[in-house]
Amino acid sequence: MEPGEDSGAGVEGGAGADSNGEFLRCFGRQMKLLREAAGLTQAQLGERVGYGEALIAAVEQGRRIPRPELVDAVDREVGGRGLLVAMKGEVAKARYPSFFREFAALEADAAELHAYDAHVVNGLLQCEEYARAVFSMWRPLLDAETIEQRVSARLDRHKLLVRRPKPLLSFVIEETVLRRPLGGAEAMRAQLEHLLLVGHERNVELQVMPTGRDEHAGVAGPFTLILTRQQRRMAYTEVQSNSALHTAPAKVQGFESTYGVLRAQAMTPRESLAWIEKLLGEL
Repeated sequence: MEPGEDSGAGVEGGAGADSNGEFLRCFGRQMKLLREAAGLTQAQLGERVGYGEALIAAVEQGRRIPRPELVDAVDREVGGRGLLVAMKGEVAKARYPSFFREFAALEADAAELHAYDAHVVNGLLQCEEYARAVFSMWRPLLDAETIEQRVSARLDRHKLLVRRPKPLLSFVIEETVLRRPLGGAEAMRAQLEHLLLVGHERNVELQVMPTGRDEHAGVAGPFTLILTRQQRRMAYTEVQSNSALHTAPAKVQGFESTYGVLRAQAMTPRESLAWIEKLLGEL
């Protein structure tokens, strides 16, 4: 799995896509009305906020999801008096598919996060090249603009890695995931280099699950465990854009027990980093 993606997906579909699009179009209309009331053209507003005219037009048409700093700047320049800023939280949520939004908020607040991944590298660990390759391969095909929005949203999740106080993070990754060159050799090289960089952080532990293990606790599939800063323990599962957030103590305990066995069966963090470095040298 990949949280809200970590099935590698993170792709919108069905009613979620429609509601996202309608909200963004509504935001865009509000922004356009305020801009026109301020007597500014799209080009003039773009110049004032440091963005191109094409981006301003795309946001007003609901085709692009504006970053928080752009929302702040536009609200200030058009005299929105906080109207656009008040919508900033919902705009940020629109970057994610509807089935992933609740998890995304919990993830950002995590004191601890532990994930087992069997299909793609976890979204929190993906470099830009690898993330773009994952979204480009998704079926049904995504348009170029949606791919860029999804890549941006996925990379934005990386703020968790540097947040203060730093959360405790661990990942068990199947060997096959790291041997599958999604996006080609160069994208995979960038991804392995990124894993080595992140894996040397003191609050991050990466473990590789060798394909040759004759016992494996993860046969039921990928999952993620979260402990929030409010001490809430949860597990998250996802397959084919269908997700489930598990909060019942007995259910969560089952996932925690499984993860403990997975960590015992995988290579140690030190062995795993050495293995990734060796694999990188073979590319």
